Amino acid sequence: MHALLFARVRAVAALSLAALLLAACASSRNFTAGLDPVSSPEWAADMARFAAQDAATPPPERPVVFTGSSSVRFWDTLATDFPDVPVLNRGFGGSQVRDSVWYADEIALRYRPRQIVLYAGDNDTADGRSAQQVLADTQVFVRRVHAELPGTQIALLGIKPSPLRANLLGVQREANDALRAWAATQRNVAYIDVFTPMLDANGVPREELFIEDRLHMNAAGYALWREIIGPYLVR
Repeated sequence: MHALLFARVRAVAALSLAALLLAACASSRNFTAGLDPVSSPEWAADMARFAAQDAATPPPERPVVFTGSSSVRFWDTLATDFPDVPVLNRGFGGSQVRDSVWYADEIALRYRPRQIVLYAGDNDTADGRSAQQVLADTQVFVRRVHAELPGTQIALLGIKPSPLRANLLGVQREANDALRAWAATQRNVAYIDVFTPMLDANGVPREELFIEDRLHMNAAGYALWREIIGPYLVR
């Protein structure tokens, strides 16, 4: 009798789990239906890396998740820069905004974060995508997060100006202005301006904030980001 009851309970649990998984897949399809494909198949390896990291070291409960492209991926001092905040780095270098939509479960949703800090758009504009495409893909990301985790705080970092991509300052400004204006109309969405403080008095990207490749930041660049972003984090 007990064995039969246990079998029935297991069957109900399995069906419930299957229903949840199907619902999650359906939800994902709802948001990716009109989205361009992922920008590279390489991200699958990053998702496997995140899963392995989770298995080896369980992530903090309800963390502040930093995700997006290489400026997050290479932020090795993230935890020590914000010692009073349970942060989790889920950046995957080279990614574009829509990649964060496709992989929202793996990089953010599964952690039930108290806040998500997204840095994306840098590679999009370098790849020829317009400011409106950056905004549209960011809007899809926010909608997907809020559909599953209503009320989650999302901070959108502006595209940083770098010496290597100084020719893109115009489209970067346009994208940042669009993100700022849209975020101001949304609940639980903040825009953080990292663009302006990274320019010198002549409106040129500050060379001293970057490593030799003139694209990725050095310790001084991350120290500046720490000061700018810190006040926005949910503690």
